[in-house]
Amino acid sequence: MTALVVAELSAREVGRRRVAILLVISLPLWFYLVRRDLTGQSTRMLMTGIAWAVSTLTLFVVNSARGVDPRLRISGASTAGIVGGRLIAMSGFGALLAGGYFALVAIDQDIDRAWAVALLMLITALIAVPFGSLVGALLPRELEGALALFSVCAVQMLADPAGTVAKFLPFWSGREIGTYAIDGAATDLLWRGLAHGVLVWTLCTGLTLAIFARRLRLERYPEPDPEPQGIH
Repeated sequence: MTALVVAELSAREVGRRRVAILLVISLPLWFYLVRRDLTGQSTRMLMTGIAWAVSTLTLFVVNSARGVDPRLRISGASTAGIVGGRLIAMSGFGALLAGGYFALVAIDQDIDRAWAVALLMLITALIAVPFGSLVGALLPRELEGALALFSVCAVQMLADPAGTVAKFLPFWSGREIGTYAIDGAATDLLWRGLAHGVLVWTLCTGLTLAIFARRLRLERYPEPDPEPQGIH
């Protein structure tokens, strides 16, 4: 029940940020249009745009709830419920965004493995949520957090997918699945990308839970000593 309440609160918070939502929805489109004439590059650019947009909006939601989370804990909400509810709400938003842009790519581009492109965008959006949440937990100010997310996405876009650095970045899974989906590579790239995505999602979610568990820990005070007998 706690997770559903937090999910509803997170959805309301997103709804209040109408300008931010418009920017988040439109930003991946500009990434895509820059390389629209090249199927592979445009799809990978779109993936980067989705990653930055969803993770940044999640960052905003996490930071805006800093004053609400302690009150939820005092009222009996669990840390897992708070973090899980937020992940549910933002994952739903990310899935909708990814689905909309997949429809655009399916109509506008000639891709043989369209289902893999849909998987690529969905995995990217789902990873972006706990990653943005983790950055929000570590960096309390939105500007620093947004710049950190932008830096990671920029390095992810520029790094050689076959290099060592790229494998330690959160959205490397998308690059691998994209190579399978667009370039017709072997199936092992698909499974390798999926395994990397699951690992990153689990790691980011676990670290976020650990940080919030420490931050929202309720202090336990010792019980007062009973009144000594014979004293009235």
